Amino acid sequence: MTLANLLKIGRLKTHAPTGAEIQRLLAAAARNLADARVAAVSDETRFDAAYKAIMQMALAAMLASGYRPSTSEPGHHQTLIQSLPLTIGLASDAWVVIDALRRKRNASDYLGDPIEAEALAECVKQAEYIYLVVESWLCKQHPGLLNEN
Repeated sequence: MTLANLLKIGRLKTHAPTGAEIQRLLAAAARNLADARVAAVSDETRFDAAYKAIMQMALAAMLASGYRPSTSEPGHHQTLIQSLPLTIGLASDAWVVIDALRRKRNASDYLGDPIEAEALAECVKQAEYIYLVVESWLCKQHPGLLNEN
């Protein structure tokens, strides 16, 4: 699967990225990572913050690549995660872990399943990793988006 194929089947739409939107997503992801590290709140809230940071960084990578997810149908979180190997070259083993976190988040949000401490730690770890990888990728592949105001 390629980004062009995802566009053809309606999972993506084309998008002209701006530096302002990319910088806002980076700042929002950084805030969510900081929130995920606050031990005084519940594990569920911390997990949600870390997961949200992953989604914001995946969205930043997708937007910088000239696409955005189609939100007219369900599944845009899955599309964002599936696009990471196509945008930033994320290895398949990392993709599998992040997709498992997506399923864990769905079970927590929609079924009330608790978030275990191990799942929280993994989500924060993956969010920190994705943040660094996407930021580095943006610096190399799209530096103008980081400098544009």
